[in-house]
Parts: sequence; C-alpha cells; structure tokens
Amino acid sequence: MSRVLVTGGAGFVGSHLCERLLGDGHEVVCLDNFFTGAHANVEGLRTNPRFELVRHDVVQPITIEVDQIYHLACPASPIHYQKNPVRTIRTAVHGTLNMLDMAREVDASLLIASTSEVYGDPQEHPQTEAYWGHVNPIGPRACYDEGKRCAEALTVSYARQYNIETRIARIFNTYGPRMHQNDGRVVSNFVVQALRGEPITLYGDGSQTRSFCYVSDLVDGLVRFMNLDHDPGPVNLGNERELTIEELARMAIEFTGSRSPLVRQPLPVDDPIRRRPDASKARKLLDWHPRVPVEEGLRATIEYFRKIL
Repeated sequence: MSRVLVTGGAGFVGSHLCERLLGDGHEVVCLDNFFTGAHANVEGLRTNPRFELVRHDVVQPITIEVDQIYHLACPASPIHYQKNPVRTIRTAVHGTLNMLDMAREVDASLLIASTSEVYGDPQEHPQTEAYWGHVNPIGPRACYDEGKRCAEALTVSYARQYNIETRIARIFNTYGPRMHQNDGRVVSNFVVQALRGEPITLYGDGSQTRSFCYVSDLVDGLVRFMNLDHDPGPVNLGNERELTIEELARMAIEFTGSRSPLVRQPLPVDDPIRRRPDASKARKLLDWHPRVPVEEGLRATIEYFRKIL
C-alpha cells in the first residue's frame, strides 16, 4: 500500500482518480484550492479513514510525505483558463516546479497531467508522441498550451538533472460524470443545452474532430502509467475513435430526447481542426485501451447532468 498525493483531487478527473486509488487500497491525500474543483466531488470519500483533504494552492510550496504524486492541478477548460490566464500559467509552471521540488525532497515518483493541447492545431494526424506540435505562443489559448509545454520541459529537465522518477501523460479530451456544467467543454455544453432544450452551439461548420475518452478509462491509463517500471517519455492517453463535433451534437440530442436546434457560431481563434491520438505506445507499454464506447459513456454523462440540473 502506498501513500499517494493527487493535486487537483477535487476536480473532475482528480476525484475519480482518488476514488480508484482508495479502491486499490492506498492512502490518498487530495490537495485542491477549489478554483475549479468542488467539495461535492469528494463528499463521498470524506468518511474513508485513508482519505485526507488538504486545501492548498500548488503555486505555494508544500511538503507532504508520500510515495507517489499525481499532479493534475490546473484549470483545463477554455472558459476557466482564459478567465485568468496569468494564474493558469503560474499554476502550470510554478505548480509543477513545486511538485518536482517536493518529489525530489521526499523521494516520490511524479506523474504530470499534460495535454493534447501541446500539439496545438496539429499538422500531423493522428498525433504521435514524437510530434513537436504547432502552437501559437501568443494566442488566447497560449496560457494553457504553453504552460503545459513548459511543465513538460521542467519535468524532463528535473528527471535528467536530479534523477527523479517522472511520467508525462498527454491527456486527450475526457468526459464523464462530475464535469463542470459551465466549463465550456464540448460534451458538457451539448448535454446541458440539450437537456434544457436550448439551441446547441456549433462552432465553425461542425466538421472539426475530437476523440473522446471516458473518465474511468483515462484513470485506468494513469494508474497503469504511474506503475510502469521505467520512464518511456510522454505517453498519449485518449480514445482513437474520431468524431466530428456535429456527430457528437446529434448524439446528445438523440440520447436526451431533446428538440434543440443546432446554431452555428464562428470558430474560436486557434481552435484545432483535427485531434486524434495515436495511442499505440500506451497499448504496447501499458496494455491499455479505452473500453467504454462513446455511446455508453455519453448516456452515463447525460444521467449525471439530468440529476444535477
């Protein structure tokens, strides 16, 4: 049994990860500043004697004796990260630096949650880990994209210089229960609009693509990756099934029984046109692939939103 720290542990992915780690028998320290996390996400875990909740911002240094650190803390939706871009960069850079310092001090292994956004609007399709990306360093999304690219650079530099155990997970679009209803992400947007019978907002012509991974599949990938016996460099974690945004919108309408019309808006600046992981590295190294079909995961997500709305 290990003692494990999850930063951003009260967030969407973090709370599912805390649950999984407790289920596996570990002690879990959940650290969150509640900028985008929610107490409700971890309410059911508070009675577990192996669970500890610490209110803290990773931008401030901290030391906690643990064996493993999953560093997930960072706003990950455009609405949240563009609302306070300086704070977003600070979290990605200072937060990661503080976690690296702590990992070195307490001799813990560290997995950082990077993102498919490091590939920007990709000119290679599908995206492999060897692709360097096509990112606008001064655009409205740069606070997140470049923040995460810097976090990766810090992580590999620390590993080289101080010989600490690190893992870089490049996470593609993830969805499921406990998503924030106002986070501006495409799945939550479509589901909430469909359930309310509001017009569904399609940006651009709806032909741009994404690949959607259900949260339990992602968490399984993160745990397998952390427990791999060596650092293989960055690993993509995402679903290789590619959907157009319009296909997803029509699925949301069908599964909710909604009559919402589709309305089109201009595509946001630097919004990627195509996004799909090459996940062969994860398959080979981690024996991992997503098991939950989008249709099944979307229905579970709709039921969650039905309850909270």
